[in-house]
Amino acid sequence: MPHISTGRIGFGAMQLPTSPDERASSVAVLRRAVELGVPLIDTAYLYGGGANEELIAAALHPYPEEVVVTTKVGVSGSGALSDWRLDGRPDSLRRQVDGCLTRLRVERISLLQLHRVDPDVPLADQVGALAELAAEGKVERIGLSEVTVDQLDEARTIVDIATVQNRYNLLDRTHEPVLRACTRLGIAFLPWRPLAHDGGEVDAVAAELGATPAQVVLAWLLTRSPVMLPIPGTASLAHLEDNVAAGTVRLTAEQQSRLE
Repeated sequence: MPHISTGRIGFGAMQLPTSPDERASSVAVLRRAVELGVPLIDTAYLYGGGANEELIAAALHPYPEEVVVTTKVGVSGSGALSDWRLDGRPDSLRRQVDGCLTRLRVERISLLQLHRVDPDVPLADQVGALAELAAEGKVERIGLSEVTVDQLDEARTIVDIATVQNRYNLLDRTHEPVLRACTRLGIAFLPWRPLAHDGGEVDAVAAELGATPAQVVLAWLLTRSPVMLPIPGTASLAHLEDNVAAGTVRLTAEQQSRLE
């Protein structure tokens, strides 16, 4: 897999407001993330119908070489999220990617992820379309989101897969088999909703370490696999700095056992 970065805490941009009166604060968060060495910034066409991508371009273009800006396609719609639907038709994926290129102001997307597998379209057709876009030079690396081990294996027969973005956290380890597969294959695993926890031992360990609960659960995630790259999101500069600092938090074996 092409190397992403030595940093291990990414940034999910979904929570950033894009309205005119809040745009300046969102730009400040994005630029601070880069200053802090965040290796990857995650967005998607779904986030505001492209408004989030435009925000990232306004804040960071031209993008620093050490930062991967990744976006996701595979859904289409307009207006409220309830009006959106999975759309993995190859011609639609192509149109979506062309829109992403324009909004991100790039000729090639560093990492393009399939937001969800459309059950009405053969997976081979969806991944095949992304592989064609890569062959045309519009995409550098390809990732998947919310996939099973079987789907990952099938996709890998078509094209190299650089990342998998599945929900995974202290409370939800449904995709443990996918994480194990990614670890074995050297595929970066980007857990979304990484900060979920129910207090209890998390709060106790945080008090022992002089850390925040968010830092504790991020530190726990990093112990799960060397390919783990959490992408916590926030619109707060203080929370951003706390999250990135989680990379320096070290859990003892006893603390890790209590959390698990």
